[in-house]
Amino acid sequence: MRKRTVTALLSITLFTACTNEGGVSVNTNTNRNSISTPAFQNVSVHDPSVVKADDTYYVFGSHLAAAKSRDLMSWTQVSSGVQDGNPLIPNVTEELRETLDWAQSDTLWAADVIQLADGKYYMYYNACKGDSPLSAMGIAISDHIEGPYKNAGIFLKSGMAGLGDDGEIYDATQKPNVVDPHVFFDKDSKLWMVYGSYSGGIFILEMDSKTGFPRPGQGYGQKLLGANHARIEGPYMLYSPETDYYYLFLSYGGLDANGGYNIRVARSKSPDGPFEDAEGQDMIDAKGTAGVIFDDPAYSPYGVKLLGNFELESVEGEGRGHGYVSPGHNSAYYDEMSGKYYLIFHTRFSGRGEEHEVRVHQMFLNSEGWPVVAPHRYAGETIGTYKQQDVTGKYHYVNHNKIITADIVLSKVIELTPDGQISGAVTGTWALEGEHAAELTIDGNVYKGVFSREWDAAAEQEVMTFTAGSKEGISIWGSHVSAATK
Repeated sequence: MRKRTVTALLSITLFTACTNEGGVSVNTNTNRNSISTPAFQNVSVHDPSVVKADDTYYVFGSHLAAAKSRDLMSWTQVSSGVQDGNPLIPNVTEELRETLDWAQSDTLWAADVIQLADGKYYMYYNACKGDSPLSAMGIAISDHIEGPYKNAGIFLKSGMAGLGDDGEIYDATQKPNVVDPHVFFDKDSKLWMVYGSYSGGIFILEMDSKTGFPRPGQGYGQKLLGANHARIEGPYMLYSPETDYYYLFLSYGGLDANGGYNIRVARSKSPDGPFEDAEGQDMIDAKGTAGVIFDDPAYSPYGVKLLGNFELESVEGEGRGHGYVSPGHNSAYYDEMSGKYYLIFHTRFSGRGEEHEVRVHQMFLNSEGWPVVAPHRYAGETIGTYKQQDVTGKYHYVNHNKIITADIVLSKVIELTPDGQISGAVTGTWALEGEHAAELTIDGNVYKGVFSREWDAAAEQEVMTFTAGSKEGISIWGSHVSAATK
């Protein structure tokens, strides 16, 4: 096999980069069989960024793809493909010619859309060469969320020879790759943009809420984490009014089926940091090693890992299994009316190559104020009030660990016994606290989260689940073995 240069390695990875307890307010429901059989309709939008318009959720992503849904379960494709005739930007090859030419690209990467005070929708588009951080980012504006969008101009570039936007020589190990934007308002209605992928890390800029463009004199903005081509990208910010934290979601690894993509989170009381993980580590130290390309072990200990590759293996008589491969590049949404949190991401699947689809999972905040993710896709469920007999029994158990790997974590069978013990593949103790709070101690490590009844699409029935996280930043899941095999 021929040797690959650093540029070739960057080409491979940068190309893939495009493409209640603890205060959560929830309505409770004690009905054990409260979930109606859901009607799922799947779509493909890579790097889905969510925005709600009236009663409809939209996701915008790479390759000028978009989809919409009213219930986060049944999705309709709105657009796909960087080609003239795309309804979002009908003459895209001319409208964004400057961007495509600069990036030496025929496609666009992860877009983000926000509505500003003037009522218009602002699309933050970007393109990158793929084998280097030669990128451009700009804004296109529309009166309607589904377009057509009209280009308002490029405001940031990276990868140029000579002086960069901050007046310094561009160094790809320290300066950002200008892609993967998320534009958001903080709790004081101040506008920000967090962005970046690999290269010099994740950065944040103050934006002008009237124009949508960056405030002048910031260059690339402030670095939050990363450097030396650490495989960290897809930043997304979510503020929780219940904890008063800003949660910065990130994707580690490579997004292809063999890339080990996984979703992580850190938090701060300020949108511009500093951000910390559950161990109290400053995320500014989450970076690669100088002179080493993609040194995953250097930064994999940082951040709370929410989910990665997994498979809930079927046991005898249960039917087919269920799992994800390289889930990542997420957005997130908080519904003030229901108190529900949602994680929206794309994922691949075992045995299906590079095919990908959008998935939505409900999230909860544990007693330590950290997000934990429900094991099954959202099916309209609302967390309830449970009793001990509701949560005892056998579970498919998954430990998502902290490493970046293409290996798939296979579930193991454990049992939560009525006397508060955990037996089977792992041992320890468990407790149900209050209405639905879960605390599990396994091998001396304490995990805090929730029990929640969900729809298991593989088993086609409602099951009890648990999701919990530890102070080491490791998440565990459990999903009841289906009733037919208990």
